[in-house]
Amino acid sequence: MKASISGHKLAVAAAALLASAITVPAYAQWQPTKTVEIIVPAGAGGAADQMARTIQGIVVKHQLMKQPIMVMNKSGASGAEGIMDVKESKGDPHKLMAAFSAIYTLPIAVSLPFNWRDLNPVGMIALDEFLLWVNAETAYKTPTEYLNAVKAAAPGTFKMGGTGSKREDHIITVAVDKVAGTKFTYIPYKSGAEAATQLVGKHIDSNVNNPSENISEWRADQVRALCVFSAQRMVYKEKVTKTQSWADIQTCKELGVDVEYQMLRGFFIPPGTTAEQAAFYADLLKKVVATSEWKDYLSKQALKDVFLTGADFVKFLEKDEAFHIKLMNEAGFAKK
Repeated sequence: MKASISGHKLAVAAAALLASAITVPAYAQWQPTKTVEIIVPAGAGGAADQMARTIQGIVVKHQLMKQPIMVMNKSGASGAEGIMDVKESKGDPHKLMAAFSAIYTLPIAVSLPFNWRDLNPVGMIALDEFLLWVNAETAYKTPTEYLNAVKAAAPGTFKMGGTGSKREDHIITVAVDKVAGTKFTYIPYKSGAEAATQLVGKHIDSNVNNPSENISEWRADQVRALCVFSAQRMVYKEKVTKTQSWADIQTCKELGVDVEYQMLRGFFIPPGTTAEQAAFYADLLKKVVATSEWKDYLSKQALKDVFLTGADFVKFLEKDEAFHIKLMNEAGFAKK
């Protein structure tokens, strides 16, 4: 009888082991074998850099990965340096690129030999907003007041600052010109942080920075948010300044400036890597976005909470690419 019970236990154990082998995908066994580099195709201090370093901190704090993780800024040629570095690192699963709209705009604007399909998509973890900001010492309280002043001045008198040329900030500026009948002189900088500094110093009249790139200056009452380029107001109601939360800022559209733009915050790994390796990083990001630190970051930076992987992420990329092709052509930014 004892031998029979032991045999039964062994059979049950063997069945459980077999079931485990069937239900646990093979990619669960793959893990990085050396330091993972998060490649940021943008300058230090900007929104993409801040996000990458936040993720790095969460991974380290919660020990979500055995190997070290480090952030590498490669902002040369408006981000082309970082993008091409990842594209040319074929088969290397230890490079994770932080992606934003430059994956569409750069190939169109400068005929960069790159398409997001060249890489292995991992996932999207948020959508980033853009706002119209002015120096707080000016009298402008609404976008209508500000844009009327721009229209009343000689064309090019007012300067709009942003990150890079023929990229998201520049696209939004041209879209505003088209809708409002203004004519800004656009000044490109290496990062949103630099554009924020230039606005505080009154070297430019406005910028269209992400929330994270102007939040310190906003909290210090050095800049004023006139509106957000989104279909809906932001959801975060905690006060950032003495009187305002992100949710208090009206959309540009409801104030008469019919321009909308949100930017993906996602990740890719190099071409020639496997589905199993992409799935490891997708699972890593899933663990990151589940932490209280990430939820806090979303709130403080006013990011829209969106998490997509697999076919859903690819579907978003296809739609977002088509949107950017349309915008780039309308702005005259597509290289002939």
